[in-house]
Amino acid sequence: PPTADMANKGPAYGMSRDVQAKIEKKYDEELEDRLVEWIVAQCGAGVGRPERGRLGFQVWLKNGIVLSQLVNSLYPSGSKPVKIPDTPPTMVFKQMEQIAQFLKAAEDYGVVKTDVFQTVDLFEAKDMAAVQRTLMALGSLAVTKNDGNYHGDPNWFMKKAQEHKREFTESQLKEGKNVIGLQMGSNKGASQAGMSYGRP
Repeated sequence: PPTADMANKGPAYGMSRDVQAKIEKKYDEELEDRLVEWIVAQCGAGVGRPERGRLGFQVWLKNGIVLSQLVNSLYPSGSKPVKIPDTPPTMVFKQMEQIAQFLKAAEDYGVVKTDVFQTVDLFEAKDMAAVQRTLMALGSLAVTKNDGNYHGDPNWFMKKAQEHKREFTESQLKEGKNVIGLQMGSNKGASQAGMSYGRP
């Protein structure tokens, strides 16, 4: 049965219905449980809990407040990237603005652009799997940074590969310049003999 929040989407026919069905299949119910546990552990019980399922998860996150509290909780107190209004926004553009602020803060935190969902993915429940992907990337970064701001079980997320800085001495760097890489081939016996350009 259609619900009030689906009024802005007409019925999906044929191709778009198939595409939507595929996207919905990617949504992971078990992952939803883990993400809800993390968000509650990270932000405190004040954020509440969603009704189970894709739409419950969407409604819980839709106004952007829970997401904003989540990203703010990853920073030390005093340096919160997202401003949270005293009362949750009820106007559509304010809610979308709140989501957009979360997305910018997530990118600033280190989530790569390809892992960041679009506002409509969440707001219109177009791709809740993308929302899960963004939250997973955020959690993985928080565990990897290991700066004391992550709360919850570190095993909920995979650590991101850490950059490994290598230090070379000046003489090592000079030595490296004298080596011709094998992919360059060899220049022994090379000449331009027998080459002709253009028409003879």
